[in-house]
Amino acid sequence: MISKFLSGKQSGFTIIELLVIVVVIAI
Repeated sequence: MISKFLSGKQSGFTIIELLVIVVVIAI
């Protein structure tokens, strides 16, 4: 999961995308 976040960050992961993922996980 962490490695996926790192690779996503390299692809231009935005704060909004991270927030959306956190919200989805929270639900």
